[in-house]
Amino acid sequence: MTQLLFSDHRLVQTAVVGSAHSDHPVILPMDAAELDAWRRRHPDYTYWCGYELGGCGGKLTDRLYHDKVCHFAHVAGGPTCGRAATGESSADHLFIKRGLRNLLGQHGQRGTVETRDLGSGPGGAVDLHLPAANRRLRFQLSQLDYRGWRTANQALGDDVDEVDWLFGTDGPLTKEILARHGYSLRFRLETAGGERRVHVGAQTLAEPTVRWSSLEDCRITPTGLLTPATEAIRISPPRPKPLAFPVSGTLHFAFDPKAPVPSDSPFATEGRRLVVADVKPMDSPIVRTVLSLPDDTALPPARYVYGTDSHDHPRLLVHEGGGWAVQLDRFYRLNAHDAARTGLSVTVPELRSAEPAAGSRKPGKLVHSVPKVRAVADPRETRRSRKERLAKPEQAKAVAAPPKSPPEPPPLTRPEAVWRTRVLLTEAAAKRGTAAWSEIGVTAGPVLEGLPQSEITDFLVELETPLTATKPVLSALLTEHDSPFLSCLPAVLAKLGVEHATGVSLHDPQLTEWVTVERQRAYAVFAEPKALIPPRAELCAPQAPAVSPTAEELAALRQEIAEFVEQLEELKPSLYTGSAISKRVGDAMRRARGWLQFHDLSESEKEALSNNQRSRASANPKHLRRTLEEVWVEAAKQAAVRTEPGEELRQLLITVARRAATITRSELEGLRSVQDGVQEWVLVEVDRKASEDAPFLSALVTDSRGFPLASFRDALRAAGYRVPANKHALRSAWRREQDRAHAAYADPPRPLPARLVQRKTAPQPSA
Repeated sequence: MTQLLFSDHRLVQTAVVGSAHSDHPVILPMDAAELDAWRRRHPDYTYWCGYELGGCGGKLTDRLYHDKVCHFAHVAGGPTCGRAATGESSADHLFIKRGLRNLLGQHGQRGTVETRDLGSGPGGAVDLHLPAANRRLRFQLSQLDYRGWRTANQALGDDVDEVDWLFGTDGPLTKEILARHGYSLRFRLETAGGERRVHVGAQTLAEPTVRWSSLEDCRITPTGLLTPATEAIRISPPRPKPLAFPVSGTLHFAFDPKAPVPSDSPFATEGRRLVVADVKPMDSPIVRTVLSLPDDTALPPARYVYGTDSHDHPRLLVHEGGGWAVQLDRFYRLNAHDAARTGLSVTVPELRSAEPAAGSRKPGKLVHSVPKVRAVADPRETRRSRKERLAKPEQAKAVAAPPKSPPEPPPLTRPEAVWRTRVLLTEAAAKRGTAAWSEIGVTAGPVLEGLPQSEITDFLVELETPLTATKPVLSALLTEHDSPFLSCLPAVLAKLGVEHATGVSLHDPQLTEWVTVERQRAYAVFAEPKALIPPRAELCAPQAPAVSPTAEELAALRQEIAEFVEQLEELKPSLYTGSAISKRVGDAMRRARGWLQFHDLSESEKEALSNNQRSRASANPKHLRRTLEEVWVEAAKQAAVRTEPGEELRQLLITVARRAATITRSELEGLRSVQDGVQEWVLVEVDRKASEDAPFLSALVTDSRGFPLASFRDALRAAGYRVPANKHALRSAWRREQDRAHAAYADPPRPLPARLVQRKTAPQPSA
């Protein structure tokens, strides 16, 4: 029966009730018993191949079968029917239309609902117009590309303030909308008896999983269609993000903080501030534009000239409606000589020989330089008067005196020290490292020397303010002495408003986990390659003093903790080395083993331990056991995924190769096999199992700029090939593998170009 149900595509499953012009849809139950009950409930129904379904307008009759699927059939003698779609989903537009009308009446709102024929029949889209909200909602059922969406969006928005798009399928366009606006709205329909139930969902960048609600549970208000998942979006809709492109070369600029920035600038965004500046790109004239800086950046003095280069990752922001700006996270101050050469400074520095200019430095270092202005002779002075002047002893002494050494640069002010500390921490994050507070104090100068804990806390709060969800707490990168983080960190987090930070102990495992996650967030922002920022860890509310477990409970907990350690030991080889879950497993196992070893010691041996050792080893066993269980569940899921990795990805890449195209890593996010941060190793596994002459499919995956991913190196190495020593040779081998993939899966296949890399066991060609 099941095979008949899904193999007979000639069956008509949907109709309209009452007349050929009706928009009252119905799905015929496929099971004989269900159809028999349906007939008894609706004895007066007449069925039609309605015009709203793209049908012929002829009358239909229901056919009940016990040996095959029940379906509608045209009454003999009717018109010839050329209806294209006859399955369950062919009436989805009418079910959406009816559901929206019912919702309008239920909430007493005024509006109109219309179906649209977009070239493939009357079910291309459903539009809801809400005059009170001056808003339209478009339920898009037919396929649509980006240019078609732009054209339709402009047409729908001519007489309203806002247009909400809801898409029935996920694809490149929904990902584009999600990236531009920060959220995407979806819908789906599910069959229930003779009905198709409409569900509305919302997906955001912060929460990639779509949250669904039935249409009956939604509300139509003066602000539009609201569900529990969309209400927060509707209250505070994110502004479309400008497009961002990396800037190559050097930029020099001078701030003009007095120049006003338009309050409605499209480049204004949370966590950043805008300031007007005169900018000179490399080998280009000076232009006035807007700079976007982190909002916690103390604006340095406007009298100096500053610079940035590609190592500081400047980005050009372009808004679709027009205009551009430059986004900077780091920059440095030019010395007087270099500043004068830009044309942005009026100071004329002393001309020098070929020696480096005083104060020259590598980008990213803050310097203070005092320009030395060259003395120029007065042209009105005669030769004789000049001789007389030089003949005076004191003047002669002054002329003969050796040049004075340049004065010491003035110490940093507190705002400059904050800015300097931030630069050092972002540089440490870019290297995936940490920074010692003692080194920060030496570099920033006297302003940080000998500060008590309370003032260090205030200094770091000033550095981190304001705290936002997308900005990592750089203070988590700081260490002191033998401690992995600052002892004042809990006080810093409490003053920043981190929930439950007050009263957290330095040796609390959840604080250690919080610091670990926050460092990963900093690396995702500042290190290469860029990565999605993981959510910030949460601190739990302080618990009441735990009651010490009894001897029996403690023995049971020790047994469970030991068993979890053994199970994690078995799982660990199945995890990708270096992944986040692998590191969590390692940390959990170390803590658990330390706890077990501590409880195997005698009381005298425990007393001999230091306070830190005793504090860390005497963790709450119930909390430790719960942590081990959570880590084990997550590790087991990833180990199960890795047992047969990459099949979905392999098929997708073969499809890409057949189109002679490439695909970006961001376009892979929706696939199950590349979830949970395992994209890189799945690509490696896809090519590790490839046959001898098969092309490397991982070469078809690029970053957002069209460059190769780091996984291509790993794929070559894992498959036993020599990795080219220089970037140019690696890039050539990468492009050759793309050509080989396109040739292998072309229709018909073409001869494969020769591979540019050799196996490690192959003899090297003679020089």
